[in-house]
Amino acid sequence: MAISTTIKDTAVHSGDIVRVHQRILEEEGKERVQVFEGMVIKIRGRGGDKTFTVRKISSGIGVERIFPVDSPWISKVEVKKKGNVRRAKLYYVRTKSARAVAQITQTGA
Repeated sequence: MAISTTIKDTAVHSGDIVRVHQRILEEEGKERVQVFEGMVIKIRGRGGDKTFTVRKISSGIGVERIFPVDSPWISKVEVKKKGNVRRAKLYYVRTKSARAVAQITQTGA
């Protein structure tokens, strides 16, 4: 089980609050960058099959996205806040409120 990985020369761990900048291809060949900000709840796989899952709360609903680590569509990853957790897979945050999740990342309880 992976608790950390390197994405675009940025060290990312489970529990970190990250901003994933992803290039989106629109009509007529236009390209834009979309930012997805949330907590890394899971890192899995090895080699070219490695992925990480980011969870955010949008309008009171939890949204999770799975990103391949080696994706050419990810332009950069920023770590906004380091998490202090003891587990590799943070599935239990799905049942917590946003306030409780913020306390988890600070104290590591």
